[in-house]
Amino acid sequence: MKVIIAIDSLKGSLTSMEAGNAIKEGILKAARAEVIIKPLADGGEGTTDALIEGMGGKKITLTVKGPLGAPVQAYYGYLEESNTAIMEMAMASGITLIPRNDLNPMLTTTYGVGEMIQDAISRGIRNFIIGIGGSATNDGGTGMLSALGYEFLDADGQPVGFGGQCLEKIASISDKNKLDQLNECHFQIACDVENPLCGPTGATYIYGPQKGADDTLLPILDAGMENYGRIAEAFTGKQTMQASGAGAAGGLGFAFVTFLNGELKSGIDLILDAVGLEKSLENADYVITGEGRLDRQTAMGKGPAGVAKLGKKYGAKTIALAGSVGDDASACNEAGIDSYFCILSSVCTLEEAMDAARARKNLSLTAEQLFRLL
Repeated sequence: MKVIIAIDSLKGSLTSMEAGNAIKEGILKAARAEVIIKPLADGGEGTTDALIEGMGGKKITLTVKGPLGAPVQAYYGYLEESNTAIMEMAMASGITLIPRNDLNPMLTTTYGVGEMIQDAISRGIRNFIIGIGGSATNDGGTGMLSALGYEFLDADGQPVGFGGQCLEKIASISDKNKLDQLNECHFQIACDVENPLCGPTGATYIYGPQKGADDTLLPILDAGMENYGRIAEAFTGKQTMQASGAGAAGGLGFAFVTFLNGELKSGIDLILDAVGLEKSLENADYVITGEGRLDRQTAMGKGPAGVAKLGKKYGAKTIALAGSVGDDASACNEAGIDSYFCILSSVCTLEEAMDAARARKNLSLTAEQLFRLL
C-alpha cells in the first residue's frame, strides 16, 4: 500500500510537516505501507516556513526597509537542490507590519521586497517562488524595481520617490542601472486574484480601501497607476495592464510580469509543482490531505482541493482530515475529496482542540482507525 500525505498546517497548532508526521504515525500502527509526506501550502502566509521545513531548506534572515521605510527583520527560504528562493512579499511590505491607523497607500512601498530579491541574487540564487498576498502597498511594484536598479523619473529627470504618491509623477523610466543578473533570473509568482492593474476592478479600487485609501484617495491613486502603467507598457513594449493578476498586491503582479518576465500562477499549483507531489502520486493508493477547518472555501482552490485534483488524475482515493468541519463541507466531495473526517475525539473548547499535543494525538488516532478499516 502506498500513501501520500499532503496536509496544510493546522494554524496555531501544527505545521504541515508536524501534521503529516502525526498521520504517518497512525497509519503505520494499522497497516504496512509506504508513506510519503509532502509539505502543503497555497502560496500565502506560512508557505516559506512549510517549504523550508518540508524540503530541507535553509532560512536566510536579513534587515530590509519596511512598508513605511523603517527597518524590519525579514527572511526567505533557500532550496539548494534547485537553487530556488522561496519568499513572501508580506515579510517586507505586509499589511500586518503597520498599525491600522498608520496605513497609507500613498506612502507604503515594496522597496524591501526588492532588497530581499537583491540579497538572494548576490548569493547566486536565480530561481524565485514568491507569494504576493497580504500587501500594504499600492505602488505598482516601483519600490521593488527601484531596489533592483530601475529608475522612475519625473519631467525634470529626477527620481519620483516612493509609494503610491509617486506614480502620477512618473514621466520616464530608465534601466541603465538595473542588476545585470536579473536577465538570468526566473520568477514564479503565487497569485490567486485576477484583477487588472487599473479601473473599477483594478488594484486600487478593489484593494485600496483595506490599505487605508478613502474615497478621495482612490481616484488619485488609480490615475497615478494608469499613468505608470502606460509609461511602463511603452518602455517595455508589453501590453500587460489588463493581464489577469496585474493588480495583485497593489500592482506588484504587473511589475513582475512587465519588467521581470515573471509568471503569475495559482498558488497551490505552484507549490504542488515545487514539492514534486505529482511525481510521488504514481502508483499511490491513498492521498491524505486536510487543514484546520474544512468547508466550502476549501473546495474553492485551496490546498486540499488542489491535492484532490492531482489524486484523481492518478486514480488514488483522497481523504481529508480536519480539526472542524463546516455544514457546507460537502462541496469538498464535489471538488474531488472522496471522504472527510473531523479528528476531534471528545467534546472540548477551541483552545483545547488547538493544543499541539492534543491535535497531534487526534490526527494520529483518526488515521490509525481509518486505516484499520481500509
